[in-house]
Amino acid sequence: RPRDDQFHDYRGYAGQMAGGVLRPGDEVVALPSGFTSTIAAIDTADGPVSEAFAPMAVTIRLADEIDVSRGDMLCRTQNRPTVSQDIDAMICWMSDTPLQERGKYVIKHTTRVARALVNQVHYKLDVNTLHRDESASSLALNEIGKVSLRSTVPLFHDEYRRNRATGSFVLIDEQTNATVAGGMILGREHGR
Repeated sequence: RPRDDQFHDYRGYAGQMAGGVLRPGDEVVALPSGFTSTIAAIDTADGPVSEAFAPMAVTIRLADEIDVSRGDMLCRTQNRPTVSQDIDAMICWMSDTPLQERGKYVIKHTTRVARALVNQVHYKLDVNTLHRDESASSLALNEIGKVSLRSTVPLFHDEYRRNRATGSFVLIDEQTNATVAGGMILGREHGR
């Protein structure tokens, strides 16, 4: 918030652009609240700009005073991410302790941190032959596999191939706080 009498009522939302392009006049929606507004102006450290795109750090000024909290996402109303607690992902396991189905972890995705349950290990991928071992129910150190996760709160995500910033996450061991996996979110059409 500027400390200047000229801007005593300045209200802006600072963050980093994860994808897309925003311009003054664009209609945006705040997630998870669903409130909409129009962009009045976009500011950077160098002053106002006519458009913002990834990976710019910007402050968005809205035409309306809507409730936007730390960790919320602003996006164009016609270009919303998927909002879901259930995700399918390819993960690389980075822990000596194997991943198990029904295992509980902390998921860190964009600015959100939540608990997550591994619902299913769909397969383990042999990186030498690209064979899918569909009988696998765990992943060991440096193994790659497809899993289904359920988080305790909805995540705002895209497919990794569409947007790396909103399509990636890490899993953290609740007991040790060690990062145990890196993940790339898949679209639902990647059925198997």
